[in-house]
Amino acid sequence: MKSRLSTWSITVVLFAALALPLSLTAQSTRYKLIDLGTFGGPNAVVNGPGVRDLSNSGGYAGYAETAIPDPYAPNCVNPECLVYHAQKWQKGVVTDLGSLPGVNSSAADGISANSRFIVGGSENGLIDPLLGVPEMRAVVWTSDGHIHNLGTLAGGTESGAISVNSQGEIIGFSNNTVADPFSPAGTQTRALLWHNGTVRDIGTLGGPDAFVLLINEHGQVTGQSYTSSSPNADNGPDCPPGVPTLDPFLWQNGSMTDIGTLGGTCGFPSRLNNRGQVVGDSFLADNQTVHPFFWDRGVLTDIGTLGGTNGEALDLSDSGLVVGRADLADGTHHAFVWKNGVMTDVGVVPGDLCTNGRAINSRGQAIGTSTDCMGNVQHMFLWENGSVHDLTAMILPGSDIDVFEAWDINDRGEIAAVGMLPNGDQHAVLLVPASEEEIVAANAINVSQPRSAMHRLVRNADNLVSSSRNSALNMFRRVRPRAVAATGSEQSPK
Repeated sequence: MKSRLSTWSITVVLFAALALPLSLTAQSTRYKLIDLGTFGGPNAVVNGPGVRDLSNSGGYAGYAETAIPDPYAPNCVNPECLVYHAQKWQKGVVTDLGSLPGVNSSAADGISANSRFIVGGSENGLIDPLLGVPEMRAVVWTSDGHIHNLGTLAGGTESGAISVNSQGEIIGFSNNTVADPFSPAGTQTRALLWHNGTVRDIGTLGGPDAFVLLINEHGQVTGQSYTSSSPNADNGPDCPPGVPTLDPFLWQNGSMTDIGTLGGTCGFPSRLNNRGQVVGDSFLADNQTVHPFFWDRGVLTDIGTLGGTNGEALDLSDSGLVVGRADLADGTHHAFVWKNGVMTDVGVVPGDLCTNGRAINSRGQAIGTSTDCMGNVQHMFLWENGSVHDLTAMILPGSDIDVFEAWDINDRGEIAAVGMLPNGDQHAVLLVPASEEEIVAANAINVSQPRSAMHRLVRNADNLVSSSRNSALNMFRRVRPRAVAATGSEQSPK
């Protein structure tokens, strides 16, 4: 015979289900919201596409503002002109990872799969003599909480660490002293591999510069490199005239392989998995049309679109699932999931017109935004088992934070997202699958106020992409306006 407590719990769950949208009653996943807060300032940042914000062991890395005024104003990286520090979350504990000695800002740009290593960049207290802005150094935070300065190439003034694997192999970049009109710093930007106290320049595809994105558990690296020093006059809009051909690459065992493009002069990798597969975007031969690509062991595949003109691939799971967005024939765009030549239209949250795929895990769960096709986010979505759901409505009630953008999902189903407080401040939040007991408790307290009935925040998706990707790499690119003024054109890749 059931206990009175069990009977009461079942009654509460059934009653609460009546208040939920129909799409939620067909599946059981619900999420508890964890606000990661800040270090005294108003805002915190989730890095976004191209960055591992979450590890498969449940760790998170980003950065948050302190209450300390930025001593380098007006050369501030954030609009509030406050010092910010790298932020870590693990097993319920938020940690301020600090910076290099002095009143300096730092940012985490990647976390290893086992959560032992976090990499990024930190100001070092010096002013770059070439650029007149605070210098930045590549750093790694180890599991003991210590920060280690990885340095630069000989004579270089800027560096940043971008990605790290569980063995502590780190990839990033540094400038050197060789003059280069195509680099944001005015001197060559080189791709570096740090491991066991040594640093290695992994080379280029024949041009002066290389830029790295990710390293996997097998030490394979993806990024992009100029293939020569000869500028093109007919590049596409994201790869402007005056720069050489820019191709994605895979580096392994000391050798760099040119992945190539789909006919255009620029290609942009987005993700590398542990199989050595790479996805990204490439211009076609007209240098105006962009399609998503999938590369595997020397074979480059045009993923195509959903009947329209353009598309992009943003994430790739270790199981070979690709997520992105693609145009339809009617001019709208939908998120897609692709594998083995089959593209599936994710669709939209009911009432919306467009969707944008952001991330996908090996379990086939994809996340992204559902919009009005004008860049205004109406909902976040979760796609699983062939169906799209309103992710906002799946968050347990009890928080006054409006979650408006989800950026990353790990194989545990945990989601890194951005939420807005009632006063307009933005915090990094985690959406963690809730237990049955947590669902019962939350609905018992808030049964009259289901999450789906709360105020829905509308934000511009395009603005979110640019403002949320203020990572270590973009800290380096803060010098782009100065480089443009010096060379007469913008000279950095997408």
